[in-house]
Amino acid sequence: MRNILLIARREYLEQIRGRAFKYSTILLPLGILALLAGIYFMGRNAGAGKHIAIAADSAPLAGDMRRQLLDDKAAKLTVDVVAPATQQDRDRLLELVRSKAIDGLLSIENSSTGSPTVTYASQSSMDFRTSGRLKYALNSSLVHQRLKAKGLTQAETDVLLKDVPIENLQVNKEGNAAKNQGMASFSKAFALAFLLTMPILLYGMDMARSIIEEKSSRIFEVMLSVVRADDLLTGKLLGVGAVGLTQVAIWVIATALFTGSALAAPLLSGNFALHFSWAEGLLFPLYYVLGFFLYSALFSGLAATCESAQDLQMFMPLAIGPVWLSFGILPFLVNNPGSGWAIALSLFPPTAPFVMLPRMGMETVPLWQFAVSIGLLILAIWGVLWFSSRLYRVGILMYGKRATLPELLRWLRYS
Repeated sequence: MRNILLIARREYLEQIRGRAFKYSTILLPLGILALLAGIYFMGRNAGAGKHIAIAADSAPLAGDMRRQLLDDKAAKLTVDVVAPATQQDRDRLLELVRSKAIDGLLSIENSSTGSPTVTYASQSSMDFRTSGRLKYALNSSLVHQRLKAKGLTQAETDVLLKDVPIENLQVNKEGNAAKNQGMASFSKAFALAFLLTMPILLYGMDMARSIIEEKSSRIFEVMLSVVRADDLLTGKLLGVGAVGLTQVAIWVIATALFTGSALAAPLLSGNFALHFSWAEGLLFPLYYVLGFFLYSALFSGLAATCESAQDLQMFMPLAIGPVWLSFGILPFLVNNPGSGWAIALSLFPPTAPFVMLPRMGMETVPLWQFAVSIGLLILAIWGVLWFSSRLYRVGILMYGKRATLPELLRWLRYS
């Protein structure tokens, strides 16, 4: 045990003092925050500030549409109306679209069926936001005009067509209904998955690369003269795992200080108010430690069979596959947190750390699922450690060529 702790202390201090730890702790979250902020503001302003022309046979319909479009302050649209419009007017406006003098032309022509024929011409094939605004304004204006034809005033039609909001409530296991966090559930799920994924994969792969470097420099031959291979592997796992946990703790403390400040108050309100329970605070480090040991033990054993970092790249799908699957299921998880697929992935050891915690923020997960998930993770770690330690004992002293599958099987028998 003393040798294990000495090795763990050496690994921890060596990495915690390095520039890579300091830069990744500060620059990585700042870079991701800047990226998310850029995506948010670009999405918020998508389709805004467009110059649209409406060519319609009905002047009241076109005027009503213009009023509704201009009422949408977030869209910041400039709307020109030509009504009643002739074919020459439409051709002239279409030429303005081609020359980029205006961004789009909405043409509304009466038909014998009672429903108008509507087309929207623009140079962008993916302007979904503007098309959606035009569609909503058109259908709302058509209803307005039809109700007015029945004798209703503008004020009466506005009251009839006023949107009614729906408040979403979430029922817990006690039967109490609380306000649903809405978009905050997805934001929290993404944050938890990210906080688990980045340290587990980054430090797991970093440990694998350090094993290859030490193997190439033959430092292992000196170290193995005083400690056993199993103690060396366990000490490296404990030391590097503690580095990752330290980094996560710094991120969590910094986030807590920021969210408690006056600067974050206007940002984390309404649909973006994030709340973390005490259960999530307790289970997060547990799932981090279990996930780290699972992936790091696997990559440590495989790294001992490699001659270079390039050889290690062929094992990357073993880590990337479960992570892609876990992040890919997040949108599905928001709407179906209790589905069979969600439960299966939260119990499956490679994806359990990345799926179980996000599920907690979306529904009340039964205790037996936590117990089974943690139990299966511990069994998987034991199996992977058994496999990796046997590869490690032999592989770190093997040089000269890449190990093949028959050779790996022989190594397992030797050890």
